[in-house]
Amino acid sequence: METNHTTTLLRHFNETIEVWITYLNDYTLEMLCRKPREDAWSLGQVYLHIIADTTFFYEQMKAALVDNVNHDKAMHKHAKAMFAKNDFPDMLVENPSNDPYSRQPQNKEELLQGLLRVKQAVNTLYAANPSPAGGKTEHPGLLFFSSLEWLQFAEMHMRHHLRQKKRIDEQLFPG
Repeated sequence: METNHTTTLLRHFNETIEVWITYLNDYTLEMLCRKPREDAWSLGQVYLHIIADTTFFYEQMKAALVDNVNHDKAMHKHAKAMFAKNDFPDMLVENPSNDPYSRQPQNKEELLQGLLRVKQAVNTLYAANPSPAGGKTEHPGLLFFSSLEWLQFAEMHMRHHLRQKKRIDEQLFPG
């Protein structure tokens, strides 16, 4: 693993998760739980989604670091395009109906602690693995990612949801 590349990806990950942490200060729990539409997520649900997905991504990073399984497998062509742009496509994605994270947060502290926990886990993982194996794990729709690709994907995913946050804010708090 190239140290400079890892450092850059970690810096971007930390900067983006800090944006989410800082934004928590702008909302009350009631604001976080308010849905712009009945069939849409509240901002609190977006936070829970980010925490849950980033936790999953962390588990994938960890698994890819320990051995060389699937090292020769590739990501999907759509994933290659996303990674080349370092960004998700700017499009609305329907929430899966079976998403178990559609509950509302119990309090702001739950969201803060979830973000801090996953941030710490990711940073500890890369600090402890300066020369990791080159394995890959499978994304449910985009095929195989290495540990650093999972790290980049996690950061892109959080940034993607900043667009959703902006839309929610515009609907709930116009003007």
